[in-house]
Amino acid sequence: MFARVTPYKMKPGSKPAALDKMHVLKDRIMGMPGMLNFINVMNEDGSGYVVAVVESAERSEANAETVRALWGEFAEFLEEMPTPQGYDVMVNWS
Repeated sequence: MFARVTPYKMKPGSKPAALDKMHVLKDRIMGMPGMLNFINVMNEDGSGYVVAVVESAERSEANAETVRALWGEFAEFLEEMPTPQGYDVMVNWS
């Protein structure tokens, strides 16, 4: 398994609209090949992380263009476009 971890920062007051947009895009997010788990966390100051667990680094790389396009859907809510980072998943407990 592989995790794409993306730190981001939202513009002040944009959380409700961004959350609505995320729900609209849920099927596209979860429909990416190899997607196993998607978590989005955010603090009150608008800083947060998206953690997407996928089958492999290769699957993650194959989804890179789609991921960029999805982040583009949030451009109006973001202070700047985020940069994802990739990691091998050591454990994934639930």
